[in-house]
Amino acid sequence: MRYLDIFLRDEDRILQEQVRKFVNTEIMPVRQQIDDDEHHVIVKKIIQGLFDMGLHLRYFPAAYGGCSDQSTFVSNSIMLEEIARGDSGIAVAFSCIGWAFQPAVLARNKAILEKFVPLFTGKEVRFACFNMTEPGGSHGGGGCDIENLTLQGRTIRTTARLEGDEWVINGQKLWATNSGISDLYCTVCTTDPNAGDRGIALIYIPHPTSGMTFGKFERKSGMNADRNCATFLTEVRVPREYRASEEGKDAELFHLNLITGRLGGAAMAVGNAQGAFERVLEYTGERIVAGRPIRQHSIAAGMLADMAMGIETARMYYLAAAYMMDNHRKYGGLRSHYILSRVSLAKVYAAEVAIMVTNKAMELMGSYGYVRDYDVEKYWRDCKIIQLWEGGAQLGRFDICRGYYDCQL
Repeated sequence: MRYLDIFLRDEDRILQEQVRKFVNTEIMPVRQQIDDDEHHVIVKKIIQGLFDMGLHLRYFPAAYGGCSDQSTFVSNSIMLEEIARGDSGIAVAFSCIGWAFQPAVLARNKAILEKFVPLFTGKEVRFACFNMTEPGGSHGGGGCDIENLTLQGRTIRTTARLEGDEWVINGQKLWATNSGISDLYCTVCTTDPNAGDRGIALIYIPHPTSGMTFGKFERKSGMNADRNCATFLTEVRVPREYRASEEGKDAELFHLNLITGRLGGAAMAVGNAQGAFERVLEYTGERIVAGRPIRQHSIAAGMLADMAMGIETARMYYLAAAYMMDNHRKYGGLRSHYILSRVSLAKVYAAEVAIMVTNKAMELMGSYGYVRDYDVEKYWRDCKIIQLWEGGAQLGRFDICRGYYDCQL
């Protein structure tokens, strides 16, 4: 039993068991083939299986064919941990469908929900993208600048201007999950960089749309089940109602996406660490050195204990943060600095635990841990980017501080 009853409902435990069984039967046997799955035949088949289970419906309102009323931050986080135990690239590609729609769902934007959600609540796999990060330049804006609440959107350079009943969008985005393969792109824009948060606009762009093109897929160290490429936007026109909400409200929705993204990252990091730990426990129980299993030597036992302590504490804290989000009125609201601080703490810590666990697992397995015939090297490669995305480890630490004092960094 990995999850305390104080966090889980009976239906959450059933969900966890169902997803774990799916991962064991559908992902584990093929996970070593995912990095070579150039055309994502295996990846799409796996995600199709998640759709067949109806897990994608957890992101959408019942009025549009979903079942989000059954979802909680705790249950969705547990689901992501279990998927990431099999492959965190699958987990992020799947979860970003809901992440991209979250602003429209929370804003109750009927234009978006009525037109696009029915496409996503069917049985056929559809991808969505939350297009945020930019290349940056002398003005800043690259990487974590857009995600830094202190900068209030002033470094965003993807612009949206209103012409009649249409938004006209120009700019470039990088690194976004599901870029180049999605049916719908929630794009972070500014109507005026000098307006700060009031200028932030979240605008949905369906694919195909004239003026939206893509670069080549990135060649990455890990997370190869997640497609990433540059998005180029040149005089892209979409209807006025494709904006998630309105001036000021879009900034609030954007900030909340950052918060929920941190929570998801924490759960996926723990899933990576758990998967590596299970593999190294098995290996060190079977491998004999100096007449006994590796894990019966004191130094190895100490390393395994460190790994276990990290995983258990990281899991307990991301569940605590998810519980706070489910009961956010007690903690200042979903967008409070307190909640931001807690989910940032969960993500920064879990990501560093995953890196530690996969490193130690490779040390315990020696050269076997480094070769692709075993699972550990893939967990090792996959988990690093979790530490780097959504502002990286350092912006995450600034956001932790915001829960304790007026941090201006």
